[in-house]
Amino acid sequence: MKHSMARLSIILLSLVSVGLTGCSRKEPLGVHLDRKTALAPMTSTRGPKPVRLGMGAMITPKEGYVYYYQLKEYLAQKIGRPIELVDRSNYSEINKMLETGELEISFVCSGPYVEGHDRYGLEIIAVPVVNGVATYHAYIIVPSDSPVSEFRELRGTRFAFTDPKSNAGKLVPTYMLARMHETPESFFKKVIYTYAQDKSIMAVAERLVDGAAVDSLIWDIYLRSHPEIAKKVKIIAKSPAYGIPPLVAVPGLDPSLKKTVREALLSMYTDPVGKKILAKMNIDRFDLPPDNAYDTIREMEAWVARQKRQK
Repeated sequence: MKHSMARLSIILLSLVSVGLTGCSRKEPLGVHLDRKTALAPMTSTRGPKPVRLGMGAMITPKEGYVYYYQLKEYLAQKIGRPIELVDRSNYSEINKMLETGELEISFVCSGPYVEGHDRYGLEIIAVPVVNGVATYHAYIIVPSDSPVSEFRELRGTRFAFTDPKSNAGKLVPTYMLARMHETPESFFKKVIYTYAQDKSIMAVAERLVDGAAVDSLIWDIYLRSHPEIAKKVKIIAKSPAYGIPPLVAVPGLDPSLKKTVREALLSMYTDPVGKKILAKMNIDRFDLPPDNAYDTIREMEAWVARQKRQK
């Protein structure tokens, strides 16, 4: 019995170190958020070539990575091919890998999708539907005891962006500033990048910064699982709705593979196993939206670009 329990412990520890890299702020043993290596690498040379799935953006906090691993395993079974998860520390790296064909499919933020679609032909495979909608918002947050009650009062403060290419975490507040004829450099005393939505929330909660821009999807889930943080932060501004971060395919992807992946995702909510995984990810189902669901992001980018040219 002791030998059996020991073997089981070794197996479980192996799964954690191989399958859960990049998961959480409260990092379990063996988890490294910044490690720039492929996750769950396929070592066998037999069988079909793995499909490389990028983790450019998630609609759950980093600690929910385990559910993306389960989603990967589910899809691999449905399409009859192994899938290799690839994680990188920022959106630019993932977009570069998509552009060069090093990845076939990837979860990406809405901003990088727009850039990739318009520049080299990224295509949406499917999008998650959360609480009945395939949209999300950007929130501007501050410490709960801050006297700041609106965005313009953050002038001269320390502010956290998530990623240079993030829609909610960078483009939206930059657009808000452009409408005020300001830039992040002219308006804020200091700007930092956290490279994770939950890290931005914690940076505000711990008063490392005076404000931050975060994704409403991450905010809602993170505060439900960490209610103690809710007492330390508050929302002072909410953006309009934007198209939700999608799963995309590179141009030229084998049409049959793309169709198989899409069908597996779109029907996932009807499968008992798939439905259980979706529930853990706080996703109702997957859907296929029109590209124009992301036009508001294009409009913000165009406005910011015009403001830069005028300066």
